[in-house]
Amino acid sequence: MKNIYTRVFRGGFGLTSLISMALLLMVVLPCSLDIFRLNLLGKYLTYAFVAVGLVMLWGKAGVLSLGQGVFFGLGGYCMAMFLKLEASDSISTKIQSTPGIPDFMDWNQLTHLPAFWIPFKSLPFSLFAVIALPTLVAFIVGMAMFKRRVGGVYFAVITQALALILSMGIDSRQGYTGGRNGITDLKTLCGWDIRTHHAQYILYYITCVLLLGSILCSQWLLSGKVGKMLLAMRDREDRVRFSGYDVSMFKVATFCFAAALSGIGGALFVLQVGFISPSLVGIVPSIEMVIFAAVGGRTSLYGAVYGTLLVNTGKSLFSETFPQLWLFAMGGMFIAVVVLFPDGLAGLWDLTRRKGGPAMKRLWAGSSAIAASEMSSSIVKGEES
Repeated sequence: MKNIYTRVFRGGFGLTSLISMALLLMVVLPCSLDIFRLNLLGKYLTYAFVAVGLVMLWGKAGVLSLGQGVFFGLGGYCMAMFLKLEASDSISTKIQSTPGIPDFMDWNQLTHLPAFWIPFKSLPFSLFAVIALPTLVAFIVGMAMFKRRVGGVYFAVITQALALILSMGIDSRQGYTGGRNGITDLKTLCGWDIRTHHAQYILYYITCVLLLGSILCSQWLLSGKVGKMLLAMRDREDRVRFSGYDVSMFKVATFCFAAALSGIGGALFVLQVGFISPSLVGIVPSIEMVIFAAVGGRTSLYGAVYGTLLVNTGKSLFSETFPQLWLFAMGGMFIAVVVLFPDGLAGLWDLTRRKGGPAMKRLWAGSSAIAASEMSSSIVKGEES
């Protein structure tokens, strides 16, 4: 246990960052914000799961994916399907032509529940699918691409095309997926009303705990051999391959891990917001998720969370204050961060810590010397008197 602690929190800085983030998310912000703003913050934190996965995939392994919205959406749809089936019992849907099926299926003249919907009547299966389905899709795509040594901009474009295909597929199959409107009117989880303020508080804290757990798990992976291999692959992939390691399988495993985190974020998004739609699966949200990681610092797990909160909070504030100009304001903020701080907020913090640390030590040493000198002078004066 001590070895694990030493690996994960090497130098003590990781522990300080974890405690600081936990206090901010679970104490300071809940005490400072009303339930509406806290619910918004909880929604933003679900995006942070994707950003943390991108740090592992892009920042550490050097593989840029522009389709992480696919896995976020798959996790969200798995959870939404369970919630929708629970809300579509025979009593609640008795006015439909076919009671017992979701309302959008009835509107599209379906007379029975599709076969692939039936397993989602089970909560354990739905929770399993939230992680397993995005991981399976990532494994298939990763094996097809990385085994053929497809990488760089080509892999990024392929993942972007995957996001477009999935969003169009969901949009076109309205009777089975809810179409452009998505799956809406989600009310309860096993009879527990998720729309109440009490439920929103609980879901917020669950999101925080799972997010901190995801960061800890990522830190544990990075602190061992896997982390060294990912950094070596990012910087000198050919040298790692010539050393006898299967680079493609390391990439596939990291891609699957990032997809699993995205799926968890998508499921929590559905629980907090109460709907899912193709607009959260396509190209635009996938690119925005990359921006979250870039602004926070693509090599920092904690920076990814802060970057997600900063971008989304800025988006909300700008859209409320300057409804005609908020897109320009967001674009300007992103350009400023990339130009002035290419390593993101985490890079700015590291620079401040490196330069400010020695300065604070010199200041402390100087003040200690002055205090000692003054004390010596007072002692001498006392003896003379």
